[in-house]
Amino acid sequence: MITAAVAGASGYAGGELLRLLLGHPDFVVGPVAAGGKAGQQLGQVHPQLVSLADRVFEPTTASALGAADVVFLALPHGESAALVAQLPDTCKVVDLGADFRLRDSAAWQQFYDAPYAGSWVYGMPELPGVREQIKNASRTANPGCFPTAVALALAPLLVDGLIECDDIVITAASGTSGAGRKAAEHLIASEIMGSISAYKVGGGHQHTPEMEQSLSDAAGQLVRLSFTPMLAPMSRGILATCSGTAVAGATSAGIQQSLAWAYEKEPFVHLLPPGQWPQTASVFGTNAAQLQVAYDEHSGRVIVVSAIDNLGKGAAGQALQNANIMLGLPETLGLTCDGVAP
Repeated sequence: MITAAVAGASGYAGGELLRLLLGHPDFVVGPVAAGGKAGQQLGQVHPQLVSLADRVFEPTTASALGAADVVFLALPHGESAALVAQLPDTCKVVDLGADFRLRDSAAWQQFYDAPYAGSWVYGMPELPGVREQIKNASRTANPGCFPTAVALALAPLLVDGLIECDDIVITAASGTSGAGRKAAEHLIASEIMGSISAYKVGGGHQHTPEMEQSLSDAAGQLVRLSFTPMLAPMSRGILATCSGTAVAGATSAGIQQSLAWAYEKEPFVHLLPPGQWPQTASVFGTNAAQLQVAYDEHSGRVIVVSAIDNLGKGAAGQALQNANIMLGLPETLGLTCDGVAP
C-alpha cells in the first residue's frame, strides 16, 4: 500500500482529499496535519469522515509528513514552499496551493503576499503534452479551480486556432467552499442565501495570470483575458461561461468537433450532447468536467460553458488524479465521474 500524508487536512479541500483517499484501493491514510486545529480529533472537524473520526491532527512538520510516499499540501497560498524545502526528495508532492503554479515571478508578486518560490509541472493532465510531464515529476502543482474550468473549456479551441487570443471574456460563479473554511462575514448564510454577487472585478482575481499562462501555452502565443468571478449561494461547484471572438472561417461544426476530438478519450471531461447544458449539480462530488459550446454567429463569438466541482476536479480530485499518474497507477483509480442526484 502507498502511504499518503495530508497537510492542511482540516480545510474543505483537505477533508475532500481524505474522503477520496479512503476510497482508493492502493492508498492508506498516513499522517494528517493541521495548523490551528492540531491536537483536535479529526471527527470533530470532519464528522462526515467516520472512518478517521478518532485520528488526531498532527502539527504541520516535515518530520511528521516526510515518511509518507506521497504528500498532499492543502495549505493557504504562500505556505507550501517553506515546508517543501524540508521534505525529503524520496516522497512525491502534490501542492493544492498556488505556490508553484506560476512561471512569471512578477505575476506572483502582483497577486500574492509571499516570496516567489519557482514553478513545478502544472498538473492538468488533459492539456497538450502535460500528462507525460506529470508521469516524470516528483513535484506537481495542482491547478486552481477557476483556471481548471476555463482551461478545459478553451484550450482545444486555442490549439486549433479557432478563437482570437486577445478578446477572451470569462464570467464564472463559484460555491462558497472556494473561499476556504476560515470564518468571514460575507460568507455567512444570512449574507449568501438568495443572492449572487461579483467580486474582485476588473482584473483583481489571483487566478487571472494562471489562466493566461495555461491558455497561452495552448495557443502558442500570448493570451489576454478579462475575468469576472461571482459568489453563488451553493456550497460547491463552478459554472464558467467562457467566450472568445471566432476567427474568420470558423464554423459551428468545426468548433464542436475541436472539443469533441480533444476529449474523446479523456475519462473525466465530457462534451454534452447538443442542446444539453452543464449544471453544477451534475458534477457534485465528482472529478468530472462537463462542457457545452455554441457559436453565436450574430456577434461572432464562441461560448463554452464549463461545470466542475471546485473541490473535486478543481482541487482534491485533480490532486489525486495527478498522484495516480506520478505513481504509475491508472489515473482514474479512486475517482468517479458519476454524480449524486437530486
